[in-house]
Amino acid sequence: MMKLAYFDCFSGISGDMILGALVYAGLSLEALRTALSKLPLEGYELSASRTERHGISATKVEVTLTKMEPARHLKEITDIIDESTVSHSSKEAAKRIFRRLAEAEAKIHNTTPEKVHFHEVGATDALVDVLGAVIGLESLGVHDVYASHIRLGSGYVRSEHGTIPVPAPATLELIRGVPSQRTSIRGELTTPTGAAIITTLAKSFDDVPLFVPEAIGYGAGTKKFDEIPNLLRIEIGRARESYVHDRSVVIETNIDDMNPEIYSYVIEKLLAEGAQDVTLSPIIMKKGRPGILLRVLVEPHALHHMSHHILQETTTLGLRISPVERLKAKRETIALETKYGRIRVKAAAFEGTRRFTPEYDDCRKAAMNHKIPILEIYEEVRKKLHDPTPSSDVQE
Repeated sequence: MMKLAYFDCFSGISGDMILGALVYAGLSLEALRTALSKLPLEGYELSASRTERHGISATKVEVTLTKMEPARHLKEITDIIDESTVSHSSKEAAKRIFRRLAEAEAKIHNTTPEKVHFHEVGATDALVDVLGAVIGLESLGVHDVYASHIRLGSGYVRSEHGTIPVPAPATLELIRGVPSQRTSIRGELTTPTGAAIITTLAKSFDDVPLFVPEAIGYGAGTKKFDEIPNLLRIEIGRARESYVHDRSVVIETNIDDMNPEIYSYVIEKLLAEGAQDVTLSPIIMKKGRPGILLRVLVEPHALHHMSHHILQETTTLGLRISPVERLKAKRETIALETKYGRIRVKAAAFEGTRRFTPEYDDCRKAAMNHKIPILEIYEEVRKKLHDPTPSSDVQE
């Protein structure tokens, strides 16, 4: 059974609250310091202390800067992450989070992600929060992340650009397509860093598979509110279901006036931009005109991004949006060593049975490199899978 984490954001979410909840739930602060020391980053101290909010014990993690850091661009942040010696999966997750932050800021400031001048979210404490979150989840063995809806505050907050409304524009952009709730609480409940982390990592919001909690942690925010305890709660446990339950969004449109040659490009483009699936179906439209139904499956947070590309790359003038729920067999990717090289295999598990599907692109490449029929590659993979001691490892 895979281990999962459920973030209960009843009082919003921020980077330091995530670290506090993970430490409370069992993450060693010393282990976290050691892991973060692999970053080429200096000028900060990491500490943790027990505190209380409305009678509930919690951990407050603080990142104290010992020297001022310059504002950074996305490339500088990416370089810092790439130069570290943390795991590949942690690097990739951290870069996805900062990419989302850059895209949100770019939209607000009418520029490109590469030109965004990060201030608050590019500083050392944000790097520690983001890397600490992905490293911490990995250290605790968490494979999947789920979350509740996101709660938001009200009022105003000071920023490098002056006084801005709460929720901060970047926060609001990041939770686009994610269930959220506005409150009358005066203050910033959800920060851009917290929003970027959870919307990048969480598979779904509100719904979570049946699981048995094994560890529970509370991370405290800096502010104290009279209305609610300013805490983030995390539950970590093992799923008991044979499938994974999540939510996606279907974007669809009917097209009858586009050059058919373009469809292949559109499919490749949308998949490259993060679509979960893209399909084309022949249809008969009004007045008996033949057309094509384009259906694109995306994660909720990617709705605006993907809609933009569909409208930009096709001749359609409008889109239909439908939320959908999905039940998926649990899956993983196995890297199988064969005499034709390494072949990735998708392994799906359901109620005690496992099914294996070789990755077509790997089989095609191996067949072309060795100048043999692709069916021989598939047969070799089948034999290796039935070998009681195959040489393989699991990839994220």
